[in-house]
Amino acid sequence: MKRKPIRTAILGYGKVAHVHAQALAALPMADFAAVCGRDPEKARLFAARYGVRAYTDIGEMARDAGIEAVVVCTPHPAHAEGAVQAARAGLHVLVEKPLATTLADCDAILSAARESRVVLGTVSQRRFYPSVRRVKAAIEAGKIGRPVLGLLTMLGWRDEAYYRSDPWRGSWAGEGGGVLVNQAPHQVDLLQWFMGPVEEVYGCQGNLNHPYIEVEDTAVAVIRFRGGGFASLVASNAQNPALYGQVHVFGDNGAGVGVRTDKGAMFIAGMTTITEPPVNDLWTVPGEAGRLEEWQREDAVLFRSIDPIQHFHERQLEDFLEAVAHGTRPLVDGEEGRKTVAIIEAIYRSSQERRPVRFD
Repeated sequence: MKRKPIRTAILGYGKVAHVHAQALAALPMADFAAVCGRDPEKARLFAARYGVRAYTDIGEMARDAGIEAVVVCTPHPAHAEGAVQAARAGLHVLVEKPLATTLADCDAILSAARESRVVLGTVSQRRFYPSVRRVKAAIEAGKIGRPVLGLLTMLGWRDEAYYRSDPWRGSWAGEGGGVLVNQAPHQVDLLQWFMGPVEEVYGCQGNLNHPYIEVEDTAVAVIRFRGGGFASLVASNAQNPALYGQVHVFGDNGAGVGVRTDKGAMFIAGMTTITEPPVNDLWTVPGEAGRLEEWQREDAVLFRSIDPIQHFHERQLEDFLEAVAHGTRPLVDGEEGRKTVAIIEAIYRSSQERRPVRFD
């Protein structure tokens, strides 16, 4: 028997909320029905654009509109408040990246989801890129042996106009951090997904050339993993022009696999689009090195045939709603989201205390 579409809502009405609204409206398994936010007029305008109902109270929305699942798209420091309220109202919760800006807030969200027995997920749509899936599959198949060295690079640029585009950007209170919290979580998530549990982090972060913001625009770190591997992380919004992001992993048999997740103009949710396809840019697996060009052509064809922003958000939303429908775990659940925040928080702490931070 075919299941009825899942009644969904969005918490928040900013730029990324529009990405999710368009994706939800396109998914047959989603019945996008409502938006909730503190400002009644902003919620009303957002609701009118998508033909849904507007609310200012999560509990009222859940009862009145029959909502089953909600996507949290508020500014980062507000993720925990909305996610906890939604979980306690019995709603399944998907939270935009990062899950929260502190581990304490992550744990509050996880606790509320466990107590209410709802599905909890974190947005990391790059896990659904074909090029990323190839890297993960190769590692799991043992094609590079044991992962021993990881390289994460995320170099981009944010100008003053970007930070003035929303009042919460660029401040600790409003954004909860800088490049680590806003631009790098996707690559940090992929690095820990590929390399495994973290044992120790030593990091530095600071503001190199953005005097009009409070938060860091650059961070570097060395990460030690429990499996014996190491990784370096370099993330910056201080490199002009444009964007370059990659995650490479090398194994103890000498082979390496990698993905260039981002390249081209700097993508800003709700303002710009992705200009170049994500592709595998490293592949030295014995007997497979010649497939790199083939995969790059395949991924370029797919990229040109879709709206890449909406498409991969749809794939993650689809995965999350399947988990809701069947009572299973989504690919990127709350625990996975917490791992990324743990690494970011450790870099901040290590930079402040000028010493390595060990994980329990």
